[in-house]
Amino acid sequence: MIWDVDGLLELGREIEGDPGAMIGAVKEHLKVRDRHGRVRPLEANAAQREFERQRKQWNIVLKARQMGVTTWVAARMFMKTITARGVLTVQVAQTREAAEGIFRMVQRFWEQLPKEAREGPLRRSRATLGHMAFPELDSEFRILSAGDEGVGRGLSIQNLHLSEVSRWPGAAQETLAGLRAALSPSGELVMESTPNGAYGCFYHEWNQAQENGTAQHFFPWWMEPAYVSDTVTDPTEEERVLMQAHGLTEQQIGFRRMLEASYQKLRSQEFAEDAVTCFRATGDCCFDVDAIEDRLAEAPAALTSRRGGALQLWLPPLRGNRYLVAVDAAGGGSDGDFAAVQVIEVKTGLQCAELRQRLNPLELAEAAVELAREYGDAKIVVESNNHGAAVLAYLSSVHHYVDVYGKDGKAGWLTTTGNKPEMVGRLGALLVQSPEMFSSARLLQECRTFLNWPNGRTGAASGSHDDCLMAMAIAQSVRAEMLTRA
Repeated sequence: MIWDVDGLLELGREIEGDPGAMIGAVKEHLKVRDRHGRVRPLEANAAQREFERQRKQWNIVLKARQMGVTTWVAARMFMKTITARGVLTVQVAQTREAAEGIFRMVQRFWEQLPKEAREGPLRRSRATLGHMAFPELDSEFRILSAGDEGVGRGLSIQNLHLSEVSRWPGAAQETLAGLRAALSPSGELVMESTPNGAYGCFYHEWNQAQENGTAQHFFPWWMEPAYVSDTVTDPTEEERVLMQAHGLTEQQIGFRRMLEASYQKLRSQEFAEDAVTCFRATGDCCFDVDAIEDRLAEAPAALTSRRGGALQLWLPPLRGNRYLVAVDAAGGGSDGDFAAVQVIEVKTGLQCAELRQRLNPLELAEAAVELAREYGDAKIVVESNNHGAAVLAYLSSVHHYVDVYGKDGKAGWLTTTGNKPEMVGRLGALLVQSPEMFSSARLLQECRTFLNWPNGRTGAASGSHDDCLMAMAIAQSVRAEMLTRA
């Protein structure tokens, strides 16, 4: 190749839209450090070739660990940056450390180019950590961290690579929305990640991909040739089915057994085998994941619904039964948390109805009273934290509702760091022992995304909610008190 601007632009035209040309160009011009520490040409592996052949304008990649997807996307976008004019390529990693690691790889791409390219058309005017600029082409390559404030704001991006999205910190969905807004209408987008639980930004994007016109790519662990171990001569029935379905060898099954010994329940997350179960295996969920998934598969449809589906009813009130209406309050507004109301039957604990809607305290008090009246003048228990105090005030002063739960002379239920673990633990035990008590898919999904945090606390995953869950936890805790007193 002639290393001048015209030669680079000609190469850019050749590789644009031609997977074979891109694969060949990367192998010829870019080098990486392999697992043995050797610098060698980047020759596409099976997963990388498959991605290149199936790639569209917008892409999302679900992968097992160490498949080389991040390396390949970095390489192909680097090629697109140095073979076109006026291009801005941005890669966003989950942490600053990960971003620096990717940039070192891209730096090596440039350093291993011929001297005539580095001192000629690909001379850099800027080469700070995370940023390269090529003035002859008016093109740039940047690496950012998803944790950076205002990441991507003010940019006009032609190539956007988002790495390990499932592990982005903070409000990942907002970060992604801002980056998408910075991508030009004809720009290329690649989101890629290993799974990290059935919740969060990446999980949402994977499930919405077809509706958004985003191409899905799934790469299981056995696409990596290095993933082999001792030969297995006594495969189980599960292993035989897997071998037959995917053409796996005895050495690959040996590797799988090694993974099971090392990762246990997290094997299917870290080394994905299908695009469903890999999201389910996580050590962060507070509750038994299998119990939740089993109940979700069997949960009945609502008998009827109201308020545009916000209120769902499974069991109508029966004369002589006692009911409890539990309320988790919110401030209302279009962007705030949901308010939630759970109606349960006291004797059995069965979920009868559920309301999940953005309501202000006055509206929520009215809705709770309507449900309580419908269910035989049921006792209402309101979480008194935050906006709950206003709901309690409206129950008393506006609706004059008498049967309101209180403790130690104070109306309402106060959730504290002391009693929350017991509330969550009781709900978790019921999910395992009596899953038929719960009918709401919304509630069960919230249980699925309710996590143990490193600081010892619990709460909803970023971008998820726990309003139905907390209302149910309150309902079951108060029910336990009522049954004890009875």
